[in-house]
Parts: sequence; C-alpha cells; structure tokens
Amino acid sequence: MEETRNLCAQIPVSLHAKVMEEKAGQKLSDYITELLTKHFEGGKETMNENKTIAFQVSPELNQRLKAYLAKHNLKQAHFIIGLIENALNNDEAGAE
Repeated sequence: MEETRNLCAQIPVSLHAKVMEEKAGQKLSDYITELLTKHFEGGKETMNENKTIAFQVSPELNQRLKAYLAKHNLKQAHFIIGLIENALNNDEAGAE
C-alpha cells in the first residue's frame, strides 16, 4: 500500500454537510481519495472500474427502503454501498 499523508483544509459548513451526506458510510479518507483520484485522472471512468450488483427484494421491503431513503435524503446506491463498506470494514477490523 502506498504511503499516506494527512490533508487538512477548512471548507464552508454547507459544503462539509454535503460531503458527509454524500460519503454515505464510507470512511472520509476513502471518499476524498476517490474524489481527488477521479479529478486528477480527468474524471474518466472505465467500464472495468465499477461492477453492477443486482438483487431482488419484496415489494414491502422496497417500499420501506424508499421511505427510509426519502426520510434521510439518501441515494439508494450510496446507502447500499455504505452498508457493504461498513460490514466489510467491521469484518476486517475484527480480523486484525
């Protein structure tokens, strides 16, 4: 793994709130690394960068999910990715 360094910057409170909402469960360092990497690579994503995971849920669970997302102003993809990342991070932390 590449050596890391701390990056600290004062940003407006409104922008901070957007960042915290958008990262949706991701560690802040991972989220900022992803943003900066995309910026310096020209924002270009290749077909191999992201993979699609598809699954079906009951209509009732889907309605509950939609209500939760609306209540918390979350995007479905960010919410699900956050759940996956939290579970994996917790598992990896437990393995150490």
